[in-house]
Amino acid sequence: MATSDRIRVAQIAEQLLQRKWRLGTAESCTGGAVAAVCTSLPGSSRWFEGGIVSYSNELKENLLNVNPKTIDSHGAVSEECVLEMVRGAQFALNCEVTLGISGIAGPDGGTAGKPVGTVCFGWALKDKVVTDTKLFAGNRESIRQQAVGYCLLRLTTLIQMHA
Repeated sequence: MATSDRIRVAQIAEQLLQRKWRLGTAESCTGGAVAAVCTSLPGSSRWFEGGIVSYSNELKENLLNVNPKTIDSHGAVSEECVLEMVRGAQFALNCEVTLGISGIAGPDGGTAGKPVGTVCFGWALKDKVVTDTKLFAGNRESIRQQAVGYCLLRLTTLIQMHA
């Protein structure tokens, strides 16, 4: 776990506690790594509700209420899918803030349109949702770590910007 991730989680914890918000995660390619970083901080039970690792499409549909048509039309690795993942996580975990990650960490599974390293992100803060897609380079573990770091960095900024 990167030191920068620990620092970001401490910042996120402070921001959430100030607002009396709770965080939940919906992770696919990172396999719960964001939740692990969050819960490594002592006292995280005061602001971290929990996480859902929805690696299969079936779990995305059944636990997070992702519409099967979204996956058929756009793929599990899409901003459309992570948007539905974070909304579903807000409902399932009863949190004000949720984040979602779905990607292709490799070493295989990529396509010309979505190469290995493609990771889609979603963040829900109350009624606002933001999505983004990044292409990371490196091996499977490197891609996953970069995804965790980016997700936490962007969450810090989004919470600061949210009125």
